[in-house]
Amino acid sequence: MSGRSVHTLFFFLAIAGLIAGLVAPVFGWHEAAPWVWSLAAIPVIVVLAVSMIRDILIGRLGVDAIALVSMTAAVAMGEPLAGTVVAIMYTGGNILEDFARGRAEHDLKALRDRSPRIAHRRDDGRLTDIPVEVVCPGDELFVLGGELLPVDGRLLDERASIDESAVTGEPLPVTRLRDEKLRSGTVNAGEAFRFQASASAGESTYAGIVRMVEAAQTAKAPFMRLADRFALILLPITLMVAGLAWWLSGDSTRALAVLVVATPCPLILAAPVAFIGGVSRAARSGILMKGSAALEALSGVETAIFDKTGTLTEGGARMSLIATAPGVEEDEMLRLLASLEQASHHVLAATITDTARSRGLSLAHPQAVHEFRGSGLEGTVDGRFVRAGSRSLVLGSDPLPDWATDAADMAANSSALSVYLAVDGELVGVVLLADAVREETPRALAALRDLGISRIVMVTGDDSVTAAQVAAALGLDGVLSDCDPGQKVAAVAEEEAHRPAMMIGDGINDAPALAAARVGIAMGARGATASSEAADIVILVDNVERVAEAYAIACHTRAVAMQSIVVGLVLSGLAMVVAAFGHIPPVAGALLQEGIDVAVIVNALRALGGPRLNS
Repeated sequence: MSGRSVHTLFFFLAIAGLIAGLVAPVFGWHEAAPWVWSLAAIPVIVVLAVSMIRDILIGRLGVDAIALVSMTAAVAMGEPLAGTVVAIMYTGGNILEDFARGRAEHDLKALRDRSPRIAHRRDDGRLTDIPVEVVCPGDELFVLGGELLPVDGRLLDERASIDESAVTGEPLPVTRLRDEKLRSGTVNAGEAFRFQASASAGESTYAGIVRMVEAAQTAKAPFMRLADRFALILLPITLMVAGLAWWLSGDSTRALAVLVVATPCPLILAAPVAFIGGVSRAARSGILMKGSAALEALSGVETAIFDKTGTLTEGGARMSLIATAPGVEEDEMLRLLASLEQASHHVLAATITDTARSRGLSLAHPQAVHEFRGSGLEGTVDGRFVRAGSRSLVLGSDPLPDWATDAADMAANSSALSVYLAVDGELVGVVLLADAVREETPRALAALRDLGISRIVMVTGDDSVTAAQVAAALGLDGVLSDCDPGQKVAAVAEEEAHRPAMMIGDGINDAPALAAARVGIAMGARGATASSEAADIVILVDNVERVAEAYAIACHTRAVAMQSIVVGLVLSGLAMVVAAFGHIPPVAGALLQEGIDVAVIVNALRALGGPRLNS
């Protein structure tokens, strides 16, 4: 029998026992009531005792100890009704946790059930339905309107409308252009389109998310629960107050009343309810927390360690500047350059052509193209001789025109790459390509500092000049450059030696550091399955501000949990004092504790509506 079934069975047995004991005197069975109540409480006591013995054997003593003491004392001292009420409270709290766990399992089943089973593959001009398991990278697939994308891939048609809400949380469909990446688990929100598979089903985005959710449910918290830490303080205090009440008054029922009102249901209920609420709140913003342990750990970090490329920056070359000769239209210059670059094998050529297409420019087919390895290329576009590439290739020994000096100076003082364009022997434009800092990065870092992060550093595999420029522009507290994955792990360990740290990255080379940090956060919107699976938290939206939002949610959730626990303990403490002076009998104390529990749960549910940062 599962733990959930046991808790449910004992809860209803305790309820039935409570009712039977109350009804027994009506039928004249006055002596039966105490026995019925005892029988209702004893199974819970036995199961709880076995569980506590297991905890003690592994060196852990948690909130369950006080509940066990109070139930056992109630039955032993002839107050089985109070013991039954405590048993109902305890098993009810466990049912609540089981319910939350069941919801998580239901969500996982829904994730699995949502996985596509069939893919439409084009074979020799015909469409064939095949199981998604046999899709291979390179296959040409067809997706009908309203269908799920079975695997990751690249768009073959001009454009497609994609609903990514299930993966990123973004509510509106987005438009993807030719050659852009598509992710499995998203939905075709428009007309049918073709795309080329870039990964198998098992290696695609959606399968990775399912695996991460599975890992989150089986992961163990690496440290004691928040509630257990409070219990270590509450247990000796409770026993001391109960003992003093008995010793000073000579009345054992006072001690029992103290134990009953001290039953730590605020501890048992508040933290799980609040943290489950926080995890759900984060999920609505496209932030996947791998269990409440990750959320609790995040709330305690003081240092943020960022990778550079793809995390603080865009993660690829972007056109940062376009300079044109007097009288030359920018779009025409870019059209000629992009038309020629269609024939290039250089990694940056796609950036130029994509930028031109995003502007709606119609590219011509280049003729007589000759590529100079590592320098550029030349060819004919619309009957005009075009050469593009390095300054030395395009200009030779000719001086740089005045209009191009600013672009050249900017390239010389940064990590940007410059592409010069000459048409019919005349320099007409200069384009700078750089891995630019994300637009939202300064806002994200400012938000983290406002929330209490005291130190922000960057570790990167890039060269020291580029790293220093980015660090200076963002006002970082430290920077380490030319780092391989092992050195990133060492950097995390060094920061962890001073204060708890989170590591934020997106690449495969970040995976070891993400796993080594107190909290690893992966920017998972662009793939990098290794980093996502190594991390404790995955940001499913390509926006680094979600890191600050995740931290804000964690801090808010912890504050709500702490508030709920403290308020519950204060109320229980006051009730203990009143009970110690004999003003609360054991049964009334148990009912009073029920009222405290309800107040604690209602307050803990506030974690569902945590903060949201403006993007």
